[in-house]
Amino acid sequence: MRYLTVALAKGRLAKKAMEYFERIGYPCEEMKDKDTRKLIFTNEEAGIRFFLAKASDVPTYVEYGAADLGIVGKDTILEEGRTLFEVLDLKIGKCRMCVCGPQASAGLLRHQEMIRVATKYPNIARDYFYNKKHQTVEIIKLNGSVELAPIVGLSEVIVDIVETGSTLRENGLAVLEPVCDLSARVVVNRVSMKRESARIGDIIRKLKALVAEEVKA
Repeated sequence: MRYLTVALAKGRLAKKAMEYFERIGYPCEEMKDKDTRKLIFTNEEAGIRFFLAKASDVPTYVEYGAADLGIVGKDTILEEGRTLFEVLDLKIGKCRMCVCGPQASAGLLRHQEMIRVATKYPNIARDYFYNKKHQTVEIIKLNGSVELAPIVGLSEVIVDIVETGSTLRENGLAVLEPVCDLSARVVVNRVSMKRESARIGDIIRKLKALVAEEVKA
């Protein structure tokens, strides 16, 4: 039997995802060793293996079949635009992608003015402004704290993930327009979905039941 391989986005998401896998009968003791330098963690009995990857790489591993399944945020799926199946919303890591800026910029959005938008997510920003709002903007890609951009005059607004909004408030910024809701999703390689339909289907069914249970709780 070939291993079923699961790519997990590093960090809090991976920890929560492994809790879920343990609860549906796919524990992985190796991953609990904080000092390990291993890259791939295996549950021999269940024929499943896990590896941790940078969030932005998870859809790539899944699209090319290096992983059969992946667990990653919706923001990464939208930004990377890979060819894969998105099969389940795990309802964890909930937050929103928003257009944010000083309150004075709200009018620029309403009047469809030509503005500069700073973001770590240029594809999401482009899709929102060009295809949904039909507003022409200049998009500036940043890798660090995008909240800085409107404060120092690099851009009028930013497109970024908002959880509590406290960082925005501390810097005199506010949510001006919501773009989309985000949470962790399960993605599946298209070939694996056919080749391993029974095993993957079983995992998805169990995870779906667990998510329903968590939502009710």
